[in-house]
Amino acid sequence: MNHAWYSTPSDFWSNLTPAVRADLGLLGTRVRFRKNDMVFHAGNDGSDVYVLMSGRVKVYALSPVGRAVTLWFCLPGEVFGLAEMARRGPRMVYAEACTDAEVLILPNDRLRARLASDAGTAMQVVDMLSCRLRQLCDDMLSLIADDVNTRVAKLLLRLHARYGRPLETGGFLLDLPLTHQEMADMIGTTRQSVSSAITYLRQNGLVTTTDHRLRLTDPERLAEMICAAHRRPDSTTLPTRAPDIGPEP
Repeated sequence: MNHAWYSTPSDFWSNLTPAVRADLGLLGTRVRFRKNDMVFHAGNDGSDVYVLMSGRVKVYALSPVGRAVTLWFCLPGEVFGLAEMARRGPRMVYAEACTDAEVLILPNDRLRARLASDAGTAMQVVDMLSCRLRQLCDDMLSLIADDVNTRVAKLLLRLHARYGRPLETGGFLLDLPLTHQEMADMIGTTRQSVSSAITYLRQNGLVTTTDHRLRLTDPERLAEMICAAHRRPDSTTLPTRAPDIGPEP
């Protein structure tokens, strides 16, 4: 897809060569976490970087009144815990396994030494951080300018880019189990609003359910619907608030 607001997510681990993956595996330690186990806490020493090999990890912060605010869900192949590699301070956020997960834990000093001598791997880190920065910027703009239904549609396309598996019967299965609550936490809304948006997309023939997982029938048409929501009659730029692509509670 080629849309101004859309960027394909970066899968750091899969983008590495098998030889580099083997080398990094020797630098670190693989650790398994059970669902709800804490990978690290705010205040912990930030001396390691983490690569998620399987499962999902939720990264969140606590508000001054103690409310957990989800920052993002880390999906397989992604790296988390990188912020402290540069500034060498304590953790500012929490990371919790929201499914059983396997994590490759890389000591900062070993990873820094590897990146200093391996420009290709260093550029993969830069690419990953660039994609994450662009996505965070789009998320901020989306929270201000887009209705919930548009935010759900954008999330589905991002998941499709990484986890969309073509089906013989047509369409693409999102080969990743996510609850409506988890989707809501990823885009800053409520479970009820996500359910309403999914219902609207299903009624318009854009989404179905197969084996309890979402199937996108036509990702390009879904992207065009988002672009149409961004248009105004007198301009092709994003308005102050995008028109709804469907009912929102």
